[in-house]
Amino acid sequence: MKVEFADSFFDSLKTLSRHNTWWYKTYKFLRWDIKHFIQNVWTFRKELWDHRWWDYRFTLNLFERSLQVQEKGMRIGGNEISETRDPKLKAMRRVLELLKNNREDNYVDRAEEELGQLQNLGGFLEGIDDTPAQVKHNRKVFVRARQIEKEEWKELWTILEGTKRSRKVGDEYDGSDMRGWWD
Repeated sequence: MKVEFADSFFDSLKTLSRHNTWWYKTYKFLRWDIKHFIQNVWTFRKELWDHRWWDYRFTLNLFERSLQVQEKGMRIGGNEISETRDPKLKAMRRVLELLKNNREDNYVDRAEEELGQLQNLGGFLEGIDDTPAQVKHNRKVFVRARQIEKEEWKELWTILEGTKRSRKVGDEYDGSDMRGWWD
């Protein structure tokens, strides 16, 4: 078997060599890096403004915004065929929905839709005692809300991990998790 190199191979080596020079790195910094930095600051301005170090919620806000940008880019300008792109977009949209639910903390409202409105919540301020039936119903709504929250949190990380089965150390990467969400 005879191995030959195309001219483009050597051109690629020259390009790689040139990209490691100080003058190209300076050019790249001035031409592209500053531009991308300013675009990123603008894109993430709300998340950066609100970001604090002490709560995971702020990190999830940045992740949510980043995923919105990625989903839009894949949907509008992606180069991937629809057979492989559509499942990725579906997973991204579900993750965005789960992150939105977490951000809005709408679990009690959704539990109320399933089980009925909370009863007599303002009663303790007015000196009116809740009946045992009201207490039982309210407890059921809050338990269901917490259950929805736990289920969605678990689903979020299952989607990002990319598998419903437990993955062992050393398993081959199958491309189904978040790392495969590229064009």
